Amino acid sequence: MRIAISGAGVAGTALAHWLHRTGHTPTVIEQAPAFRSGGYMIDFWGVGYTVAQRMGIEAQILDKGYQIESVRSVGTDGRIRAALNAGVFKHLLGDDFTSLPRGDLAATIHTTIADHVEMIYGDSITGIDDHDDGVRLTFAHAGPREFDLVIGADGLHSNVRRLVFGPDTDFEHYLGCKVAAAVVEGYRPRDELVYVSYAVPGRQVSRVALRDDRTLVLFVFRDDSPEVADPRAQLHHRFADTGWECPQLLAAVAGVEDLYFDVVSQVRMERWSRGRVLLIGDAAGCISLLGGEGTGLAITEAYVLAGELQRAAGDHRRAFAGYEKRLRPFIEAKQASATQFLGFFATRTRFGLWFRNLAIRAMNLRLLTGLLADSVRDDFDLPDYAI
Repeated sequence: MRIAISGAGVAGTALAHWLHRTGHTPTVIEQAPAFRSGGYMIDFWGVGYTVAQRMGIEAQILDKGYQIESVRSVGTDGRIRAALNAGVFKHLLGDDFTSLPRGDLAATIHTTIADHVEMIYGDSITGIDDHDDGVRLTFAHAGPREFDLVIGADGLHSNVRRLVFGPDTDFEHYLGCKVAAAVVEGYRPRDELVYVSYAVPGRQVSRVALRDDRTLVLFVFRDDSPEVADPRAQLHHRFADTGWECPQLLAAVAGVEDLYFDVVSQVRMERWSRGRVLLIGDAAGCISLLGGEGTGLAITEAYVLAGELQRAAGDHRRAFAGYEKRLRPFIEAKQASATQFLGFFATRTRFGLWFRNLAIRAMNLRLLTGLLADSVRDDFDLPDYAI
């Protein structure tokens, strides 16, 4: 089938990989003018890691990844208040674990399809006409085209979801936090293979050293309003007087053109498909950026969708139903657990910060690491579609 995919992020590139591998003709449409790498740091493990192994890209991911050794919470003076040895996660998850920028993972997947899949950049879908024999798409710049299916893999603020299912306000549930991330050049100090964070009630800033003398900076803060206008002003208002390295970090970020800024939200929908259109990844069931596993889930969803299409011999109704039946309980459980992470990234009170640091120190004890098992292990039976 001819299958249009809106979005060239992790979900879209992974789906294009599996669709091409199973004999379909995917076309990826991306509104950005070129493929984008980099982005905020993610931890990559679980079923998504297993799918990446089946894609044959584990070695490349490990090469681009970072084996973080410690997670530190520091005070205003920079002294360590609590530290977690990252070996705790190795103990729970084994060796199938790494950390890397989200866009670098997408770029790794992209290398598997670059010479085989049509990629359209600098354009977006403006109309979706779903009829008996296919779907007619109109674009902001290109002429109309016919496809058999359309997949929205275009993230939290999905354009396809808006065109087919309705406005964002019907599905996005704001969780009361905002995030900003940027990669800065030549920042000092550097702490190699250490995730360093500083927090006051309702706000947290973190940094992690990257290769080539770069540093990834992440800001998280609570805010009652989901308004995202003027992000640099919002950051300055929230962090200018926060202490620690915040003035230097704000100054470094001020010179960065590519600043990521967004709300922390979840997407909840009664159905993920309508006719010949299906949503995957954050477009359908975003667990929130702070949930910790959205990227792995997106890769898993791409694999399952391609597998269900193959099992259904091209019957998209049967494939879409099987896809949703298999994945919805898993995604909803992840969404429920993800809300618990808000307290870690944007603790409300000083007592909460004290207790969080106590918990970080306690997690180094092997007898207590079992308490983390349910939150990091995936309760999902990944099918083997032999594709």
